[in-house]
Amino acid sequence: MKTALNNPKVLNAWAFYDWANSVHSLTITSAIFPIYYPFAAVSKANSKDIEFLGFTLNNSVVFSYSISIAFLFLAVLMPILSGIADYKGNKKTFMRFFCYLGSFSCMSLFFFEKGNYYIGTFGFLFSIIGWGGSMVFYNSFLPEIASPDRFDRLSAKGFTLGYIGSVLLLIQNLTMVMKPEWYGNIAGDLASRISFLSVGIWWLLFAQIPFYYLPKGDKKPSNEENVWLGGWRELKKVYHEVKNITALKSFLASFFLFNMGAQTVMYLGALFGSEELHLPTDALIITILLIQLVAIPGAYFCALLSQKMGNIKALIFIVLVWMVICAFAYTVNDQFNFYLLATGIGFVMGGIQSNSRATFAKMCPSNEKETSSYFSFYDVCDRLSTVLGTFLFGLVIQFTGNMRIGILILGFVFAASLYFLYKIRNTKELAPI
Repeated sequence: MKTALNNPKVLNAWAFYDWANSVHSLTITSAIFPIYYPFAAVSKANSKDIEFLGFTLNNSVVFSYSISIAFLFLAVLMPILSGIADYKGNKKTFMRFFCYLGSFSCMSLFFFEKGNYYIGTFGFLFSIIGWGGSMVFYNSFLPEIASPDRFDRLSAKGFTLGYIGSVLLLIQNLTMVMKPEWYGNIAGDLASRISFLSVGIWWLLFAQIPFYYLPKGDKKPSNEENVWLGGWRELKKVYHEVKNITALKSFLASFFLFNMGAQTVMYLGALFGSEELHLPTDALIITILLIQLVAIPGAYFCALLSQKMGNIKALIFIVLVWMVICAFAYTVNDQFNFYLLATGIGFVMGGIQSNSRATFAKMCPSNEKETSSYFSFYDVCDRLSTVLGTFLFGLVIQFTGNMRIGILILGFVFAASLYFLYKIRNTKELAPI
């Protein structure tokens, strides 16, 4: 039985999953955990070089590689699971599985005490897999529960709820980390570990609301081969179609590169401030909040820029700003300039993500009935670029011990993406944009 569209209870419940899971993105991915990890992931001799799976690696390298592995896993496995879920009609089951994997992984980080770096690394890695996996199935519910005229408003509602919920929990957790006297003078490491536990509990509990209201889905007739290979067959089909659309091919090449740079900065920015600039925890936390506050007006400004000059020219401007940011980051050596750097990053971070998704949506063939296949292809490009960026950054740290060289390389990555954008700045295929 097909689900009725625009049911208010279902729409509100769907948007509420952003409230549930966004705490992971802020507390685990961006704020407290990246600062805590270098402190806790040390050897028995208190060295930052740790023995991990038979290799001696700097803990910053292990942190970077764990992100790469998580996103590589998602890039390879999610098209297969998405195909299975589409045919079996059980995407909510998959969404619930990845949600529980992510939330319990966050809870496991409570046991990440100093020296227990295996718990910390694998807990972090599986929390990313849980978050990324659940988001794939969460996003795929949108066309099943809402009509196209509701997409923008409903997505914005989810984003707003996620922002409010994640900031509220982060502020609560920050009071434990920065004001331990309010909680009976608990130790700083215990306060951090409690914050990881709170993320898992928050995520698990509030996710029950969308799980209760979202539809189960309808099973589609298929043979066993289609079930397992359907997702990858669709991606292969899109790949061959994209090769014959010059503008779209150039845009995706550019997207792969500038997304590689932006995602690497997002996941490893706090690590740069902690390890390279040796900034105190409170300064790093202020930086994360600053990025969050500036990101929303930055996204709206970039959207306005797209309306004035067109998506591609707006992206060219945004990428140029990213190149300036990388050049500036290479020279930063004090707290004030790090705040300036964070302000710049926050302003263009939201803009480059929202603008690139909108541009891709406009460039998809208008006669394509199943746009989900194109966005699945876009999602794989997104994840693979994150894999390559974080892996490259970790490799630079491993061989040079200098994060600034990694930042400089990211600047050249943005420059390469500019080349592909410049090629299509005036192409007729982009007339609707």
